[in-house]
Amino acid sequence: MLSRLSHALVPTVGRLTVTSDPDAEIAPGSIVAANHTSLADPAIVLAALRRLGVQPVVMAAAGLWRIPLLGRALTREGHIPVHRRDRRAAQALDLAADALDKGRLILIYAEGGLPLRKDAAEAAPESFRSGLARLAERTGAPVVPVGQAGARRVTSGSAAKQLAGLVTAPVRRPGLHVHVGTPLTLTGDSATRTAQAYGAVTDAWRKAAARLGEPAAAAA
Repeated sequence: MLSRLSHALVPTVGRLTVTSDPDAEIAPGSIVAANHTSLADPAIVLAALRRLGVQPVVMAAAGLWRIPLLGRALTREGHIPVHRRDRRAAQALDLAADALDKGRLILIYAEGGLPLRKDAAEAAPESFRSGLARLAERTGAPVVPVGQAGARRVTSGSAAKQLAGLVTAPVRRPGLHVHVGTPLTLTGDSATRTAQAYGAVTDAWRKAAARLGEPAAAAA
């Protein structure tokens, strides 16, 4: 449902384009790691992946499960709630590992939250938490780095600004771009694995930002 809705709705709020590295591949049982800049970017990434024939299981903030109809739909489709700073947080990795073992794809946002910036400009991903590295080490799953740019032109900043951005987006139709990078197998200790994943996602984001003609300083 999430992939279908995203595929239908995202083109109404912006002009989505998708590119990939020549040797990019999203094989069954892969971890898809994307940068997180806006409330809009999960829908944008899902819409892009659907164009590529991919419909992943999403690891998302547990608060979404408290929204009546959405929560039931998320549970029914096997998406995974992440309870941050809670003893239940480890359950998310257990569920993700089980899904990967069954050949599902997992979409994870390793930054663990949205940036506090109020402007709509692009900026490199913030530091990654260790969950991605631990999941990759536990399962041996390859990591597919995904970079998205433009989502902050749809929603960013204060609640009022985000609502205004969403309402006016169908008129403004900002450019949105998603780039899929080359899969990699993380190696080394947790810190090294985290750094490898961060570097790959940052590189994919740079390519996405460049496609939108973002200023060099913003994509540095």
